[in-house]
Amino acid sequence: MSGPEESVLDGEPPVDASGEKGGKKRKNKNKEKTGKAGRIPGYRGFARRGGGRVSHVEMPSEWRGTTVQVCGLWPFAAGTGTPMVGVPLGRELISGAALCCDPISWFQRANLIHNPSALVLGKPGLGKSTLIRRMLLGLVGQGVFPMVLGDLKPDYVDLVRAMGGQIIKLGRGLGSLNVLDPGATADVAARLPERARTKLIADAHGRRLNMVSALLTLVRGGPIADTERTVLNAALRVLDERHHGVPILSDLIKVIDEGPERLRSVTLSRGDEVRYRTAVDPLHASLLGVMDGPMGETFARHTTTAIELDNPGGVCIDISGIDDSDAELQAAVLLACWSDGFGSIEAAHALADEGLAPQRHFFVVLDELWRVLRSGRGLVDRVDALTRLNRQRGAGQVMITHTMADLLALADESDRMKAKGFAERAGMVICGGLPQAEMPMVNEVVRLSSIEERMIVDWSTPPSWNPDLKEDSEPPGRGRFLVKVGGRPGIPFKVELTSVERDVNDTNKRWTNSTTRPPARTM
Repeated sequence: MSGPEESVLDGEPPVDASGEKGGKKRKNKNKEKTGKAGRIPGYRGFARRGGGRVSHVEMPSEWRGTTVQVCGLWPFAAGTGTPMVGVPLGRELISGAALCCDPISWFQRANLIHNPSALVLGKPGLGKSTLIRRMLLGLVGQGVFPMVLGDLKPDYVDLVRAMGGQIIKLGRGLGSLNVLDPGATADVAARLPERARTKLIADAHGRRLNMVSALLTLVRGGPIADTERTVLNAALRVLDERHHGVPILSDLIKVIDEGPERLRSVTLSRGDEVRYRTAVDPLHASLLGVMDGPMGETFARHTTTAIELDNPGGVCIDISGIDDSDAELQAAVLLACWSDGFGSIEAAHALADEGLAPQRHFFVVLDELWRVLRSGRGLVDRVDALTRLNRQRGAGQVMITHTMADLLALADESDRMKAKGFAERAGMVICGGLPQAEMPMVNEVVRLSSIEERMIVDWSTPPSWNPDLKEDSEPPGRGRFLVKVGGRPGIPFKVELTSVERDVNDTNKRWTNSTTRPPARTM
């Protein structure tokens, strides 16, 4: 048969033996090339009968390995699109690539965020604590010191204990925390030169003043007056000069009751006993309320166990012994734990700055943030101060709460704006499953696309009905999160646990180990 052959592959115009269409050379992406060895096919094959041309080329499978394992495959290796700096958390939900992420690595090594902090949002039961435990475990492997300053459930005790870390129990009948105890500051100050020692002691004085003020704020349900704060400041200085050893709150009350001249001068009593008592009696009464009220057992005595920074497994302060109905005491202990923990960090940095100890980094977990914010006016200011200086403290920080509504459900407008600032200053925001009503508030902090919004809302739906009683139905959003940094596209991923992690990630022990749980069926 003469003339050009008919193409039956894809309905293209006839192609002659020379690869021409209608006397003109083909000009498309798959045209054949001529080399020394003859014709070279395009990536789809020869575009002629029997040439093997295919209409669709599948993407090759991707595999990951170390440079030692895959060095022989060069140059057929390619990098992944997700960050590979930090703690491996799990796999990206779209491409299946591994995601490495933590606030310290992304700030210090990758320069992806401007602040080594993270805010984690998500409905209960979807794996927020599991995500933070994975971060904590990975950072310990990098030499970072973890500090869980107030574990309410507890969620982190098993992990810290498994790593050989320190467990401190606080609560009625369990342990005490003296808010006037300088902690590691006293021992460290004795080793420092005069200038550094003076600064460290001044910082410790400020922390104690702020902590006593916070306790009084909780007792009163509102902030203390400026004049009372001035009296407290002077009383603490007098106490440091007179008292030998570590003072407690009863010693502070005794100084105010005695009324030395230095204290009377700041009250403008001018030698009038009545005016002095009028000025200090409300403060005196509130301090007695702290001592003899609901908080007395926890804050009235000397510290039971001090934080040890030489334990590489970190520290977890277990306050699960405080009942959830005692919200006032829970908030007070959380604040005291945060203050004590950051004081220990300052002491460690003071030694490092003078070349007396190696420079260390810390990872601080502030869980159940909503409990503190709702406990009384003025407490937002305390948390606000903690969240502003973590870069200077060399500490990565993660704050955990359920929703943005937790931060904005405060009575005072100024407190709501400050609480919103916690999220705005966070280097990254990690969102688990959230209801649709949360989306406008989250969008005020980080911009979400419509697809990202729909994904987060879908994760918040409850699990399907499961008639099989042998196993639990898993919620669709369990372990799934979206990492957002400013206006960048989010990275959706699923946390993947190793077999050795599962035993320290069971937060439903009272249910799974219950005698009322039906036994597993046998086939």
